[in-house]
Amino acid sequence: MSVKSVTHLNFRGDARAALEFYRSVFGGHLAVVTYKDAGNVDDPAAADQVMWGQVAADSGFHVMAYDVPAGMPWDQGENAFFVSLRGDTAEEVTAYWEKLSAGATVVRTLEPAQWSPLYGMLRDRFGVVWVVDVASEYNG
Repeated sequence: MSVKSVTHLNFRGDARAALEFYRSVFGGHLAVVTYKDAGNVDDPAAADQVMWGQVAADSGFHVMAYDVPAGMPWDQGENAFFVSLRGDTAEEVTAYWEKLSAGATVVRTLEPAQWSPLYGMLRDRFGVVWVVDVASEYNG
């Protein structure tokens, strides 16, 4: 038996834009179900917001997201979670880093670290913190 863990991101009106951005970085298939699509419209202004969405790529990248309804509490938080992106090669990781860093705040520059050939951290333009590294014998 195996278990698969998928990061689920919560937004307030930005889920579609975030999913489209992550698809532009990682490729893959974008799937979106709006509140209107599901017949679950409490607020007409939010009918086209994302009730469920995901990006899944052949590379194994997979992220889910939705727009928290206005009637529910939501706080983006400062560091409630990180998304860890680990690749096998410096070339692969650097290519993703360059795309993710568009409009981002770099917390730690992508460079060699004691535990990894390359490691970096950034907060993307949607406020999501990514830790990006190359797998090594210590973190493989």
